[in-house]
Amino acid sequence: MADKLHEVWVFVEQRNGVPADVSFELLTKGRKLADRLNGLLKAVVIGNGIKSIAEQTFQYGADEALVVEHPSLEKFRVMPYSRIMNNLVNERKPRIVLFGATVIGRGLAPRIASNTLSGLTADCTDLQISDVTYLKKDYKDLLLQIRPAFGGNIIATIITPDNPVQMATVREGVMEMHKIDNPKPVKITEIKYEPSPEDEIIKIISQFHENKKVNLKAANIIVAGGYGLGSKENFQLIHDLAKAVGGEVAGSRAAVDAGFVSPDRQIGQTGVTVRPKLIFSVGISGAIQHRAGMQESKKIIAINNDPEAPIFKIAHYGIVGNAEDVIPKFIDILKHKLK
Repeated sequence: MADKLHEVWVFVEQRNGVPADVSFELLTKGRKLADRLNGLLKAVVIGNGIKSIAEQTFQYGADEALVVEHPSLEKFRVMPYSRIMNNLVNERKPRIVLFGATVIGRGLAPRIASNTLSGLTADCTDLQISDVTYLKKDYKDLLLQIRPAFGGNIIATIITPDNPVQMATVREGVMEMHKIDNPKPVKITEIKYEPSPEDEIIKIISQFHENKKVNLKAANIIVAGGYGLGSKENFQLIHDLAKAVGGEVAGSRAAVDAGFVSPDRQIGQTGVTVRPKLIFSVGISGAIQHRAGMQESKKIIAINNDPEAPIFKIAHYGIVGNAEDVIPKFIDILKHKLK
């Protein structure tokens, strides 16, 4: 039997019975980590009427699902959810616990890490397992928690060698999501919910949820503009090109901060991570934070007037020139010569 320290857990987030994509992405990654550890991948599902969600986790590589089900757990509340997770982690001591870097995950993970004295790294862009020598001591099978740091100027690899439980949060879209070919037989372990007075400290009086109006993750073609376009008027070129190619408009953080495009269209470490079939990167220098959100795109076309811009290092095709000159010609070719 695999050592309990070699268990990888994924907290499966759900709202109104609908599982979050990031949880399935983490299960896909967790399967690889568990295999590297010769261990087990377990999904933790908390809520009410969630058996079907627990069953879905096996399609993404879970060996077992730990289910805590009760009517009072139907909607997320941080007190009972964190208490349940604290008890489970303290009792069973998994090696790794992963959360989505969502509103729920960011509220939950720090509380659990603090209570269980676990190491926690937020907003990781990659997770790996490796043996590490640190301060002349050898550590076997540590979780390497990789993320941009110091304003995106470096990629930091963070380890927590003195903590038996290692935790990380990962943003939606950072990891790929794949169903496996041969799922394990469904094995659901039901854990009894024991109410506690502290669970009722916070009560939900009313709840409002607005669905996203923009879904960049689902777009096959994206046209992203940056601060290099110079003005909101020039950013209209991005809209024109997106219309011509049938794509979605997006922007860098600098473009969002300048008011060129709305925040829900931001790509990058603090925005959305995308993997379209084609992305145009126009007037974007290509800082680490931005590249983290789009470098897995199938094809990248970069347009920039600086031939030394970092974006060209990851682009499949590069055009050196001003967007005001290049894009109208691009659109003209699309309209007249490629029909």
